[in-house]
Amino acid sequence: MTNISTGKIIYDLRKKIQEIQLSLDQLGEPVTNMPEMIQSANLLRANEYLSKTNEKKSELLIAYAQYSTALEELLSFVFDIQKDLKDILKEQSSLISDSPKKPLKSKTKSKKK
Repeated sequence: MTNISTGKIIYDLRKKIQEIQLSLDQLGEPVTNMPEMIQSANLLRANEYLSKTNEKKSELLIAYAQYSTALEELLSFVFDIQKDLKDILKEQSSLISDSPKKPLKSKTKSKKK
């Protein structure tokens, strides 16, 4: 069934997003300039940090895009099911209203003497 595989895809993507977010959080804040290092070394360290965070953020954006696509697909399945259920309900309602109705017999109790 398609929606079972979609559910697994959504679960896997959510797990991937959490892993990327954790690795991004582990990078922490950029390292401040160390006065004992020369300017070019400080710039290289800052550039390396920015490159790593940019890479992780790009991965995160890609994962979120895949995740939202999978969610949209799952939502589409839900709407299809909802439409099918409405059609079934309409069909059943029309069958009920089209069937001849039997008059209700009233039961009278006779008094025993």
